Amino acid sequence: MKALPFKIPKTDTASIRVQVDHQPYFYDTLHQHPETQITLIVSGTGTLFQGQHIGDFQPGDVFVIGANVPHVLKSDAQYYESKERSSHAISIFFDESSLGDSFFELPELKEVKQLLHQSIRGIQLSGSSREATEQQILAMTKQDGLNAITSLLCILNTLTQTEDFQYLTEGFSPYLIDETEGLRLNEIFQFTLKEYDRPIKLEEVASISNMTTSAFCRYFKQRTRKTYVTFLNEVRIAQSCKLLISKDFTIAQICYQCGFNNLSHFNRVFKHINNLSPKAYRKSRVKYA
Repeated sequence: MKALPFKIPKTDTASIRVQVDHQPYFYDTLHQHPETQITLIVSGTGTLFQGQHIGDFQPGDVFVIGANVPHVLKSDAQYYESKERSSHAISIFFDESSLGDSFFELPELKEVKQLLHQSIRGIQLSGSSREATEQQILAMTKQDGLNAITSLLCILNTLTQTEDFQYLTEGFSPYLIDETEGLRLNEIFQFTLKEYDRPIKLEEVASISNMTTSAFCRYFKQRTRKTYVTFLNEVRIAQSCKLLISKDFTIAQICYQCGFNNLSHFNRVFKHINNLSPKAYRKSRVKYA
């Protein structure tokens, strides 16, 4: 999925950027930038869109998002409705030239360079590696100079040594776009997140893009490698996962609240995406919540 180009502010006194975002909700426009991004979610919940991945985020999560990969951390609706809620994330931004044009060409950093190339698939840490990386990221908010560089290298070393992670997608080939097209896709994206809980016709989405239905379907498939219906279902299933964990609603209620009008169809789509039935997913997640 394409996105708006996004420039990470830099200074003449730092080669890497540590950015602290602390507000009611996160920046919610689909975007991309040439820097690799390592993000710790300190507080807040929502949906992560990363390349072709759609899934939830919650406090304690650590993600690695590769260079030029479209992404957004879309906060849950309640964070827009109340200023008392807090969305807090710490992100580290750097690229392969941040520490010198040939730094990552050093033979000692071969595995790190491979990691950076693989990070376009998106990475989520778990277990003790996630905990160690969380502490290193928190420490970097109070560091600068050589200490910050050393901490970044420690994080990258952890990432190359651990098996406590999962890739978010099977593969992805990012490429840059212009602002006009980025705005068009972001409008489709925002519309879907707002209206996913009701029936949506292709003609309605196509009109947002000022296209015919057939032209829109071709356009969306070419740029996202999936049909709009598939994308819409993935958004709906991601939202249903949050409700399943909460246990406030029955599975049938969740089905209809997330835009499905048939329980058997909901069960079928859910299992196709998550390899678990909604009932099994709820049981597995609530156990560890």
